[in-house]
Amino acid sequence: MKILVTGCNGQLGNEMQLLEAKHPQHTYFNTDVAELDITNQAAVEAFVSDNEIDGIVNCAAYTAVDKAEENQELCTILNTVAPGYLAAAVEKRGGWMIQISTDYVFDGTNHTPYVETDPVCPNSTYGRTKLAGEEAAQKACAKTMIIRTAWLYSTFGNNFVKTMIRLGQERPELGVIFDQIGTPTYARDLAAVIFTAFEKGVNPGVYHFSNEGVISWYDFTKAIHRIAGIKTCKVRPLHTEEYPTPANRPHYSVLDKTKIKQTYGIDIPYWEESLTECIKKLKD
Repeated sequence: MKILVTGCNGQLGNEMQLLEAKHPQHTYFNTDVAELDITNQAAVEAFVSDNEIDGIVNCAAYTAVDKAEENQELCTILNTVAPGYLAAAVEKRGGWMIQISTDYVFDGTNHTPYVETDPVCPNSTYGRTKLAGEEAAQKACAKTMIIRTAWLYSTFGNNFVKTMIRLGQERPELGVIFDQIGTPTYARDLAAVIFTAFEKGVNPGVYHFSNEGVISWYDFTKAIHRIAGIKTCKVRPLHTEEYPTPANRPHYSVLDKTKIKQTYGIDIPYWEESLTECIKKLKD
């Protein structure tokens, strides 16, 4: 297959590139904004047609959740309009699309893990534009697979894990929110399941993926510091209202992964195992 990967300079895009070497039977077109402006419909259609693309993995997105409240237009173009362009272009070739989405499509008022059929109710610009992007992709391409994920981190780019390690080394004390509950996702594990999907066949529909387990941001930070060997920084628990942000965040965003596990026959690593692996790679 000829596969287009967008957002190749991001966390997930970089992890995709590392795994491509293990699947050399396919041809990959790794692009970011310099190689392909996915907000330009004509450019997208020409690229997909000229390169005879069979499938698209859209890792590109506007992910600055707080800045999205001020930059709603740009957020909408990247998260809603662009996925529609990509999906429409690959549909013309009878191909498939994997669109990466987010737990922010939910408002976080559940107290049991969210399944794919639960009502969506985003309460931030980021969440609303990502949900609209899901709908645009599904409308434009019959073979669209949506993968919602949460709390993404990796050895690449800026993310919570790297920030907490840096702050833990710089500061004697940190305050971290304890009343927002979810599950971290190691981008390498997400990349692996994406490869499984297009190797076994892209099954259209909505799927949830994160690592296994449940944790708060506070507990996650404590684990990051313990595994990274940071002992001089005291971590204090904060209520959400003690750390106000422009965008609303879900208080509970645990995702139920039963559907993707059963569909593709995969085992998902526990969050602490993947965190340990990531921090080891960061040290190396």
